[in-house]
Amino acid sequence: MAPPTNIPPGGTKTRGAIRIEGVTKVYGEADRAVVAVDHCSLDVPAGEITMVVGPSGCGKTTLLNAIAGFHSITSGSIYLDDELLCGPGKPMAEPGPDRVVVFQNGALFPWQTNLENVAFGPIAQGTMSPKEAYEKARALMAEAGLINVDESYPDEISSGMRRRVEIVRALMNDPKVLLLDEPYRALDSLTKSIMHEALLQTCYRSRVTVFFITHDIEEAIFLGDQVAIMTSRPCKPKTLLKIDLGHPRDYNVLTSRRFRELMDETTDAVHEEAAKAFELGEREG
Repeated sequence: MAPPTNIPPGGTKTRGAIRIEGVTKVYGEADRAVVAVDHCSLDVPAGEITMVVGPSGCGKTTLLNAIAGFHSITSGSIYLDDELLCGPGKPMAEPGPDRVVVFQNGALFPWQTNLENVAFGPIAQGTMSPKEAYEKARALMAEAGLINVDESYPDEISSGMRRRVEIVRALMNDPKVLLLDEPYRALDSLTKSIMHEALLQTCYRSRVTVFFITHDIEEAIFLGDQVAIMTSRPCKPKTLLKIDLGHPRDYNVLTSRRFRELMDETTDAVHEEAAKAFELGEREG
């Protein structure tokens, strides 16, 4: 991902590369064993947005949780900047501030203002003084267009604004990797389009690596530097599609011929795996 011309070269990051090598995750034992992820290998380049799409229940979130350190893996290895997160002798990664997760359901504290929510983590962890945390929180919120909602409470702002506050909060500790699990799923299409452009601007500024799970193919193509299309369960990449639409990117790209070509290519691959998942569900039912 190339930053806009108004972002100084010194602001770019080259950290946050994820390497997934032959990862398998099995739930249960013996005749009740379920293979959720099977020999999955994928490279997530530093400072880029990797979109992950595939049928519901195929194992995408299992993979994200393994990177975050929420789930163990059965075999294989996951590396962050060539350092082992989990693998032989270490089946579960340790959660850390270098990897921050934003889930589908919001997690803001309703009794705190939006500013207090953003500043909470570093204060609670003792990594910043309250003065430092509030100064940084105000600066990040201003960059994200949230300066007028800092003293409001989460239930006093729109769902799209709350999502933006959560992502700003996730960036407070300057993580290497942002792990997003369908964060915009519940938003209407207009709000979602605004959030997409806001996320791109945030990524241009921070150069954070993004691992983003979605079912929305248009979202995947618009945001991604690459799109990993996953197989039906057990999960592993079926196709890795490089998105050659250039940056900076805005919604004008939706009408381009190349965007439609990428949409068609992705839709065909996803539909094939969704049909397999449906047939499997029918047989299991």
